[in-house]
Amino acid sequence: MGLDDEIREKERRIRTLLQSRGLGGILLKRQANFSWMTGGGLNLVGIATEVGATSLLITRKSKFVISNNIEAPRMVEEEGLEAQGFKMLIFPWYEEREVDIVRDLARNEPLGCDLSFPDGVMLAEDISRLRYSLTPEEIERYRWLGERVSLSLERTLLDTKKGEKESEVVGRLCRELWKDRIDPVTLMAAADNRVFDFRHPIPTERSIVKYLMVSVNARKWGLIVSLTRFLHFGKLPEELKQKYLANVFIDCAFMAATRPGLPAGEALRRGLDAYSEKGYPAEWMLHHQGGAIGYTGRDYRVNFSTPDTVQENQAFTWNPSLKGTKSEDTILAFSTGPEMITRPVLYPTVALSVDGINFDRPHILEMPE
Repeated sequence: MGLDDEIREKERRIRTLLQSRGLGGILLKRQANFSWMTGGGLNLVGIATEVGATSLLITRKSKFVISNNIEAPRMVEEEGLEAQGFKMLIFPWYEEREVDIVRDLARNEPLGCDLSFPDGVMLAEDISRLRYSLTPEEIERYRWLGERVSLSLERTLLDTKKGEKESEVVGRLCRELWKDRIDPVTLMAAADNRVFDFRHPIPTERSIVKYLMVSVNARKWGLIVSLTRFLHFGKLPEELKQKYLANVFIDCAFMAATRPGLPAGEALRRGLDAYSEKGYPAEWMLHHQGGAIGYTGRDYRVNFSTPDTVQENQAFTWNPSLKGTKSEDTILAFSTGPEMITRPVLYPTVALSVDGINFDRPHILEMPE
């Protein structure tokens, strides 16, 4: 198996959707879908934008790259899209001709799109679902990414000093990630009381006294992993330790219940039961619990009305939180059980068995004062 097999499988999925909806073509403009369709390619210029600088059009028998003359050379030379069988359609940057080009190619047949497009049929959710079950090639890339981001975050925290600003720590983490051209797409950090006060703490210039949480969503080849780690200067208070361990148990309950073929809502219900088991029956109401991940930070956040079933080879990141603690790592759902994609590499671990599945999870790192 290789890139050619991966690309063929994705073309098959797209064309199956195209035929089932009676469409002449499907236009992909989002960065996530471009990366997925091209086996990890990038059509971005700004890393924080959802829409890429070039588009892909897949018809019943052909596939095209629609690009202005600025982006086209890199699409050929660095992304290798002609070698993948795409036909390049290039227009001058000063003429916005994409809509006309697409209409000509569609030949008045209905067109599906992953975002709003003139006369197009919105298929964003249908296209997203095509991405959920990762191919063997994507799984290989995902494992590498999970290992590398886990190492980067834990190495950064091991080098953290009392008195550093949250933003300084995050800056060092970004440096570690960028060594391998990994984009940090979401960053959270909280020192001391901010860990207890906010569920989504953006990094500030607050200096660390005792306690620090850092979370990151990091992306390479379009794939995203998500994880959180903690450190504490001096001995960890027993109450905080027990709360953290309860949170890890809840997270493991979510992961153990994330089984292909079962509704994602079943995993949510099992996780909420675990909140009650540990004596925190209402805490889940204060923050979403996570869900499917892959080419976006969360493909969907699981709630009581989520219609999706867990797919084989689908990635998930659950992120249960109890005030002052959080537990978060990325897994792949297999019929044989969950596989940790991010995991403790340098950190101390805690071993847990939940619903017959064994986990080695990261503990809070205790640092000398």
